[in-house]
Amino acid sequence: MQSLKKCILSLTSSYKSIINNATISKPLMLTSNIHTSLNLRNEDEIENKETSKQWISYNKLIFPPQEPGEKRRPAFVNHMKTNIQYNPKKMWYVACFVRGMSVDEAVKQLSFCSKKGAVVVKECILEAQEMAVRDHNVEFKSNLWISESFSSKGTTIKGIRKHAKGRVGKVCYKYSNYYVKLEEGKPPKNYYLPYPQTKEDLIEDWLIKMRRRSVGNSL
Repeated sequence: MQSLKKCILSLTSSYKSIINNATISKPLMLTSNIHTSLNLRNEDEIENKETSKQWISYNKLIFPPQEPGEKRRPAFVNHMKTNIQYNPKKMWYVACFVRGMSVDEAVKQLSFCSKKGAVVVKECILEAQEMAVRDHNVEFKSNLWISESFSSKGTTIKGIRKHAKGRVGKVCYKYSNYYVKLEEGKPPKNYYLPYPQTKEDLIEDWLIKMRRRSVGNSL
């Protein structure tokens, strides 16, 4: 026991001397490996800020005056919500659900949707509707439809989750961004296709694809 005590005392004395020498020779801030500068930011955060600025900047576009007889240019407004605590893969379903609907129909459908992202999308659409009437000279707020609606990946915060026997695991808290564009007028009957394809049209498209086939690495 006495030999153990002597060993521990010798180790503590040597450790104190090392610390004292380090503090005399170098300051404590230089020996630490912790980066506290604001310039070391995540690349995802920088990309999200650039895309958000670009999306909002479309509201400030100034178009040239239209010529007589030209088709009237409809008013539009862009709006977004950033850093929503919701998985972007789940937000994608809600964003595609309201695409091509009128504002009243989209709000009606989202109010009965049980997903968490439906509440955020509904708030964003209503805010964009108010902006269109207030800032973009839209006469009737119900005369708007959703021309673009999509989501993107936001910031990702990494954390630690405790497991049994002193082990830990990595956990990611994902955030998403939502973008919406409202246009003045009535929504089109067929948003994704110019017209509904019949059976004959589908057969013709299939035949064209089959005739275009070729054997790879052949003459």
